[in-house]
Amino acid sequence: QVQLVESGGGLVQPGGSLRLSCAASGRGFSIRVMGWYRQTPGKQRELVATLTRGGSTVYADSVKGRFSISRDNAKDTVYLQMNSLKPEDTAVYYCKVIVALNIYWGQGTQVTVSS
Repeated sequence: QVQLVESGGGLVQPGGSLRLSCAASGRGFSIRVMGWYRQTPGKQRELVATLTRGGSTVYADSVKGRFSISRDNAKDTVYLQMNSLKPEDTAVYYCKVIVALNIYWGQGTQVTVSS
């Protein structure tokens, strides 16, 4: 079993920055993929960015050039650096981890971009 703890959400003005963190804990696991998704009311959860253990990344077109995903393998932690935030980035952001064939989700952290 893997537990995920997210942090770093909050309220920020347009053009500002936030960094989200997601720390995984448990016993005897090897994470293949870590990533971030987001969801707004009435919409499906959508991919923001993913990062494999080997370093391959995927970004949603809407965040390319503004967001950056990274991970600390030693700490089993994934980060999402979000710059030049826009009101349309407002959402609940979820961390997702794939261990072998199992998928784990964090509890979500609210990001609100508003003046």
